[in-house]
Amino acid sequence: MEILNQLEQTILDRKTDADAKDSYTVRLLQDGIRRIAQKVGEEGVEVALAAVAESDDALIGECADLLYHLNVLLVARDLGWAHVAAELSRRHDE
Repeated sequence: MEILNQLEQTILDRKTDADAKDSYTVRLLQDGIRRIAQKVGEEGVEVALAAVAESDDALIGECADLLYHLNVLLVARDLGWAHVAAELSRRHDE
């Protein structure tokens, strides 16, 4: 999904853009891995709750939030979707 790669590039750009200091993404990155990981956990719970108690639209929105926060986490660790895709390919080939 090309949109994930585009989002990754936007997050990378924000990470290095001094003018983007007011963005939510920059604040998350500045807060560090623990805060980002906390957000990933929160979003994961929200996805699970939406799956059993909310509409399809709500579930899709929560999944988008989770993917965004996962993307921030990967960028914060100097990783990206290519690393995740390689692992999925490796597992598929087993």
